[in-house]
Amino acid sequence: MAESVVSLSPQDAVIYLMVMTSASDGMITEKELRTIGRVVRSYPLFSPADEQNLVETSEKAGALMASEGGLHKVIEAVAAALPSHLGETAYAAAVDVVTADEALNMEEIRILELVRDALDVSDDGAAAIEHAARARHMTVEGAE
Repeated sequence: MAESVVSLSPQDAVIYLMVMTSASDGMITEKELRTIGRVVRSYPLFSPADEQNLVETSEKAGALMASEGGLHKVIEAVAAALPSHLGETAYAAAVDVVTADEALNMEEIRILELVRDALDVSDDGAAAIEHAARARHMTVEGAE
């Protein structure tokens, strides 16, 4: 019997996506956690209730990821929960999180590719989102 896809709200889906991309390299850094919180506080998609439930939602995301085939379960649930017009928004949130620590590794790059494909984000759209994220995370020391 096939397992059913976890049912998520669009807001929870984006939080699951951010937690998944953050954890894809085996750890969630303090900068990534702060970025998840900032995204939930600042993106119009989210409400104060989403911020209040952020820890609980993140724990549920972690539990799903820890299950067998968890990565693919999260991606399926996120893709099923998001209306097509929110694909780029969700991808932007994921990119913000993985670029927060200013170091992209191969696992994170591969996860972003899977997310981009699952959410039907165009190559041009993804490139623009990634470029904007790099610009947002630039520091004075990085300008040399």
